[in-house]
Amino acid sequence: MDVSALKQKCEAAGQGHILQFWDQLNETEQASLAAEIEHTDLAGFVPLTFTEASKHDFYTPGAVPSTRYIMTSEHTKQATENFFSKHEHFGLAGENLVLFEQNLLPCFDFDGKVVLETKSKMALAPAGNGGLYKALRDGGVLADLIKRGIKSVHVYCVDNILVKMADPVFIGFCLSKGAECGAKVVEKTMPKEAVGVVCKVSNRYQVVEYSEITLRTAEKRAHDGRLLFNAGNICNHFFTTDFLQKVCLKENESLLKHHVAKKKIPFVDSNGQQQKPAAPNGIKMEKFVFDVFQFAQNFGVWEVLREDEFSPLKNAEGQPKDTPTICRHALMSLHHRYILASGGKFTHPDGTLYTDIQSNNNIAQNGSNGQQSHEEEETIVCEISPLVSYNGEGLENVVKGKSFTPPTVIDLDQATNSGVVRSQQNGSN
Repeated sequence: MDVSALKQKCEAAGQGHILQFWDQLNETEQASLAAEIEHTDLAGFVPLTFTEASKHDFYTPGAVPSTRYIMTSEHTKQATENFFSKHEHFGLAGENLVLFEQNLLPCFDFDGKVVLETKSKMALAPAGNGGLYKALRDGGVLADLIKRGIKSVHVYCVDNILVKMADPVFIGFCLSKGAECGAKVVEKTMPKEAVGVVCKVSNRYQVVEYSEITLRTAEKRAHDGRLLFNAGNICNHFFTTDFLQKVCLKENESLLKHHVAKKKIPFVDSNGQQQKPAAPNGIKMEKFVFDVFQFAQNFGVWEVLREDEFSPLKNAEGQPKDTPTICRHALMSLHHRYILASGGKFTHPDGTLYTDIQSNNNIAQNGSNGQQSHEEEETIVCEISPLVSYNGEGLENVVKGKSFTPPTVIDLDQATNSGVVRSQQNGSN
């Protein structure tokens, strides 16, 4: 190995300290660090150009069955593969499930120096969901799309429990408008809500992050009282394969700016001792998947109801919003409304009727706080298998005119290939 070349590369990028423990490393550790340096574009990161500021998944519409591509990090790829194998790919043929890795970027301290996690390893972090485009190009996925003859894709982040995968309405809207790129949005109702806004800036489409909008601008309202800038981004997109080919070109992908997140990054100090900081000590860089909107000539925006299509998982239990429990309530609320719309109803164990359709909704949107009414304190536990109904359609034969006492699960009967109630306390009438 050419140590002098490694040293020259690091010093040219102002990162000579990466090799400060070189003489203390064994041959295996030296080889590992050398490989990291060789595969990292240190010269491509200039801290002064930073802009203050997880898995990604997409389906290919129009193919029966669809092909599903899942972007993971190197830390989650094997676990994801094992999970899908354990569940027999949930009915997908193995060749129609493609996993690929996003690239990693070095972490920096506040002086712009690469953080060393150990004496022989740089601190690296996933490149954000905007790392999708480099991963598509370098991982052979873009070539696979073209080989399969796939014309368009539906792209979404996996943390949204209410996502409608390969949504035919959204895809049909984009195709009917000739859009090469599209975004689903929900109405932003509070100026300080922590979601970006889809808008046009200097005649180019983009998402302006909530942290980049002044409060005065965020508070502007239209004549009807709604927020003027209210198209809340939920990271749910449509792309044509032709558009992906364009944005994945190195000269275009390289134009996507790096966003900065301040983080607590474990590091090794100048004495070679491992440290775990109690406060943010550095920055992780990310690219955002929606930053490619700037390249679109024909762009579509499709607004959907928040309670139907957006409940992200962001926080652990105990937080006021975006927790696993709140996400589950959001899904059960949606399925509850599907059953009511198809002519079914829910009763308490004592036979009295659930009358407040908002009970699940209130909990799903706001969490469970304080004293609630009899109707609100009990969650209507119900779930409909996607094998039975995609969007609430086709349920009348199963639920119309019937009463259900939660918990209720409507599953697919393999023998009859129709929906059947699998779980109830007191059966149905």
